[in-house]
Amino acid sequence: MKRLCSRSGLVLGILWLCMTDLATAGLFGFGGDSWQEEVLLHDGRKVMLERMVKRGGRHEIGQKPSYKEQRLRFTIPGTNQTVTWEDHYSDDLGQANFLPMALDIMTGTPYLVVYPMGCLSYNKWGRPNPPYVVFKYHDKEWTRIPLEELPAEITTPNVLFSQPDVEVERFGKRLITADMIKDVIRGYKQLEFSTLQREPLQDKSQGAMNCEERVLYKGHWILPNDPIAREFIDRPKK
Repeated sequence: MKRLCSRSGLVLGILWLCMTDLATAGLFGFGGDSWQEEVLLHDGRKVMLERMVKRGGRHEIGQKPSYKEQRLRFTIPGTNQTVTWEDHYSDDLGQANFLPMALDIMTGTPYLVVYPMGCLSYNKWGRPNPPYVVFKYHDKEWTRIPLEELPAEITTPNVLFSQPDVEVERFGKRLITADMIKDVIRGYKQLEFSTLQREPLQDKSQGAMNCEERVLYKGHWILPNDPIAREFIDRPKK
């Protein structure tokens, strides 16, 4: 780690700079860039999950930048196998793709349920209903699977979901326990955030389900079958 503090300058100034740099690096947990979560699995076992996020994607004025990089890392119980899941910046979205919701392990196989982050991501990933994207870890790769293939025993979100780094900052700790996660999830108003739904949602007025349908055409998100938009995009640039 690079030396954070210079010997020169006033003592108070040096101390303030050191504290600022260390907090930014996440060493005190207040920056929320990296932390650990105690994840309660469906069978009562617990997994220690290492999480990292980086912000910097597109955002509205006055709001935090969206996530541009994310990483989850954990060890499968009873083994020495470390598994990593990553979500990177996507040019077509101007940010990363997902918000992790649930991590579980069934007969040694990890499953991850994520939520499309924003309307563009929801359209990109096929407008699923319920609004989940499910991944299965097999042969050292994460592969998307249909929701129907998610084991029935996996029913509950069990990781920090909405703005997890902000929640970490609120807790002021780098280790988030399973009980702390439960309390956060218990406060979610929408049913699909507190319990993993298996049937299509009828109420489409909230969250991703309320997103207007868009398709990606030559780098632009437009309405389906919009000839005017396509003509404008296809028009030769002067």
